Amino acid sequence: MMNQIRTALRRTQDTLLQDAIGAGALVVMLVVALHLPGVY
Repeated sequence: MMNQIRTALRRTQDTLLQDAIGAGALVVMLVVALHLPGVY
């Protein structure tokens, strides 16, 4: 089972990085959107 997990992580390493960047961008957009009402 550990071998399967390691193999899957090796195969999807590039997409995992892209997914992490996308998730980070979503968090930043959420934080900005929540702070917009306080600007006015």
